[in-house]
Amino acid sequence: MNLREKRSDLKNDLIITIFAAPIVAGIFLVSVLPTVLATLTSFTTLELSFDLVWEYSGLANYRDALANPLFLKSFRIGTIWAVSVTVLAMLMGFVLALLIERKKRYSGLLKFLSMFPWALSPVVVAIIWEILLNPNSGPINGTLRAFGLPWGNKSFLGDFATALPTVIVIGAWLSIPLITVSFISSLKTLRSEIMEAALMDGAKASQRLKYIVIPHLRPVTTSLFALNIIWNFNSFGLVYVLTNGGPGGQTYLPALFVYDESFRYGNFGYAAAMGTIITIALVVVLGFYVARRKKLEIES
Repeated sequence: MNLREKRSDLKNDLIITIFAAPIVAGIFLVSVLPTVLATLTSFTTLELSFDLVWEYSGLANYRDALANPLFLKSFRIGTIWAVSVTVLAMLMGFVLALLIERKKRYSGLLKFLSMFPWALSPVVVAIIWEILLNPNSGPINGTLRAFGLPWGNKSFLGDFATALPTVIVIGAWLSIPLITVSFISSLKTLRSEIMEAALMDGAKASQRLKYIVIPHLRPVTTSLFALNIIWNFNSFGLVYVLTNGGPGGQTYLPALFVYDESFRYGNFGYAAAMGTIITIALVVVLGFYVARRKKLEIES
C-alpha cells in the first residue's frame, strides 16, 4: 500500500469517526450511562422523601425484590403478556403479509389497515380503545347489546377475567405494522422460480406454505420473536393508560411495578434493583436469540 492509499484510508477513517461520534455519544448518554447509574443505585437505599436518604445496602434490595410476591407475580404477568402479544401479533402479521402479497383488490385496504397503528402513539391508542370499550357508551358494547349478544354490559378492561386478554389483543394490534412489513420484505426476496417449480410439480398451497414459505421466513421470524418479547416485556405506556395495572393487579406489568416504587413511593434503590433484575432476564433472552441466529447462519 503506497503513501497515497494510506492517507486516503486515514481520511476515510477520520470522516467515519466524526460522523459516528454523535451517535456513539447519544447511545452512551441515553442508554449506557443510565444503565450504569441505575445498577449502582440498586446497591443503595436511595429514597426521595422530605430528605434525600442514601447509604450502601449491598444486595438487600435484590433479596427484597426476589422475595416480594407482588413483584414475582408482576414478572409472571409480564411474561404472559409479552409472549401472548408477540405470538398473536406474529400470527396476524403473517396472515396479513400473505394476503397483501397476493396483490388482490383488497391488498391496498389491508396494507392501510395493517400500517394504521404506526400512525398513533401507544398513549393515543390506549385512549381510543378506552372510548371504544366503555361499557356504557362504547360502540363495542353497544353493538353487543343491539344484537342481544352476551357481555353487552361487561367492562372488558375492568373485569378480572377479561382485563388481561383484552389488553393483550390491543397490544398485539399495536405490534402488527412492524411484523407485517418485515414479513412482506422477506417474502419479496423469495425467488419466484422456486414457487413456479413447486406449482409445476403439483404442490398444493398448503405444501408450498409448509415447505417453502415458512422455512424461508424462519430467520426473520426468529429475530422478530426475540425482539418483540423484549419490547413487549418493557411495555409501559399502553397498559398504564388502559388499566394502570388493574383491576386487582391483573395487568400489573413489571415496568408498572418499577414505576410505582420509584416515582410514587420514592424507593429509587429498590426500584433500580427491580429494573436490573428485569434487564438481566431480558439479556438472557437476547443471548438465546443470538445463539439461535448463529446456529441458523451455520446451518444455512
